[in-house]
Amino acid sequence: MYLYGNMLDSIILNALNEDVGTGDITTETTIPADRIAHGLYKAKESGVLCGVGVAERVFKLINPDIVFTAYKQDGDRIEKGEIIAEVSGKATDVLTGERTGLNLMQRMSGIATRTAEAVKQVEGTNAKICDTRKTTPGLRVIEKYAVKVGGGTNHRFNLADGILIKDNHIVAAGSITAAVKSARANAPHTLKIEVEVETFEQLNEALEAGADIIMLDNMNCEDMTKAVGIVNGRAITEASGNMGDRNLAEVAACGVDLISIGALTHSVRALDISLKFTIQ
Repeated sequence: MYLYGNMLDSIILNALNEDVGTGDITTETTIPADRIAHGLYKAKESGVLCGVGVAERVFKLINPDIVFTAYKQDGDRIEKGEIIAEVSGKATDVLTGERTGLNLMQRMSGIATRTAEAVKQVEGTNAKICDTRKTTPGLRVIEKYAVKVGGGTNHRFNLADGILIKDNHIVAAGSITAAVKSARANAPHTLKIEVEVETFEQLNEALEAGADIIMLDNMNCEDMTKAVGIVNGRAITEASGNMGDRNLAEVAACGVDLISIGALTHSVRALDISLKFTIQ
């Protein structure tokens, strides 16, 4: 897939190396090398599909001659029992890639589904749902893609994408003011500066220092509403801190611009999808 380029291939090859090891011993010792298999991907529950192209790429890296036909695309709402795609090729190759392809598609679909649910909760408000860096190590590119497929937006992709001054940075720098001043002096002018605050005192200091984005960390709705009023459009406001367990409609009603949810990726449940095939 062009979207991921070499990063996708690296993810898949690492996953295959992990799963296959020195060889798929069960398949190699039980299945004739010339046997052809035809399989169907089927949704075992409803949700938002994601990772179709990833599953296809798994098979293509194993054997380019495998034929993968998609009937549903990333972002489609799928219902229990629907056929998503079919795959045909040497049974040994299909079996070797089966679990890796399913693992990635199921996880990506789970993230897209969870994100879509969160987005639906804030419909009619100005708040956007975004992810965090609390992703599975090595899988960030596809997990953040799945958030986009589910209708969410991406926070910074890595530590180089933006300046986010959090509690430990503040302690190490000496103060919010010192941290923001140093960032302004040393960072590229193209990068925005975000500051995490937990109190109104910190909020006012961050605003006075010139922060572009204010992260309201673990505030209740009353305090968030008050904080948004204090900001009064001078900075972007982001609600953060266990948002996956909060009533998102209530949080959005506080007037925040962004709601960041680590649970979109760090503890999501995979969507149940199966691959069943018959020998031809």
